[in-house]
Amino acid sequence: MVKAAVIYEKGGPEVFKWEKIEVPDPGPFELQIKNTAIGINYVDTYHRRGMPHPWPVPELPLVLGFEGVGIVKEIGENVKNFTKGDRVAYALPPHGSYSEERNYPAEKLLKVPDFLSNLKDQDLAAVMLKGLTAQYLLRRTYVVKQGDVILVHAAAGGMGLILCQWGKELGATVIGTVSSEKKAEQARKAGADYTVIHSKGDFESVVKKVTDGEGCPVVYESIGRDTFKKSMNCLRPMGMLASYGHASGAPDPVDVIELGMKGSLFLTRPAIMHYMAKRHHLLESAKDLFDILGKGKLKSNVNHIYPLSDVGEAHRAMEARETTGSIVLIP
Repeated sequence: MVKAAVIYEKGGPEVFKWEKIEVPDPGPFELQIKNTAIGINYVDTYHRRGMPHPWPVPELPLVLGFEGVGIVKEIGENVKNFTKGDRVAYALPPHGSYSEERNYPAEKLLKVPDFLSNLKDQDLAAVMLKGLTAQYLLRRTYVVKQGDVILVHAAAGGMGLILCQWGKELGATVIGTVSSEKKAEQARKAGADYTVIHSKGDFESVVKKVTDGEGCPVVYESIGRDTFKKSMNCLRPMGMLASYGHASGAPDPVDVIELGMKGSLFLTRPAIMHYMAKRHHLLESAKDLFDILGKGKLKSNVNHIYPLSDVGEAHRAMEARETTGSIVLIP
């Protein structure tokens, strides 16, 4: 038997129970993976607390987590293109990565290319979900082009740092919002051209100044209620508000008439399981991510490593905004 962080009720970080579980033989079209590094994401706290979210959450008891890197241990029937010992990575439902070992569907699993052999498992685990999310946000939700001015909220978080790096690589001017000067410095190192500390500045006025009053073509909104309305004000006519997270709580309802009055704006709540529903989309996005990692243009910024048994403390620190960059769990 192996060990996993199991929850039997929704609630705070204290609900995790570190205990033995049984992992059955993989079923048809499944593989059994021995996890070597596990990514942690803010969305995991939504599922732990029971907050509304488009990602599916199974019934309790539950092992949370979507993101990991590991080695193929066993292979179920009808699985092709994988062999025992393959180094693999994943970042999509179903839940279950907060475990030493797990079963996972082959259609959602990715084989790590040989040219990333020098990338540590912890660095890869930290960037799979965030990297694939950044890929579709920057290349599909809105196609960022040379010269675009984009606004990235929580720019020093794990997701924000990746958006800053990748957006800069695409030729965008990046405005990032943060909560402290320390985090502003990290965002600037990642490529943010302008940073705004929430307690000291007004990101709306900075956007207007940088864009000569026109506004941004896209805002990457991950804070939610506290910033949502002002983020809408930062868009140019026919701009896109990509609301992919709500750390401060779900935003208030939007009157569709307001979208027209503010300039025929577009509002979307993108989720990775929709963008990666087809395997060919997953493979295309992963190739894009692996290529930029291989070129050294994207860093995972692993600043916090916890034993898997300490996942509750990792969640507590993340929710208290004591962390920057990415958090990784080691089984």
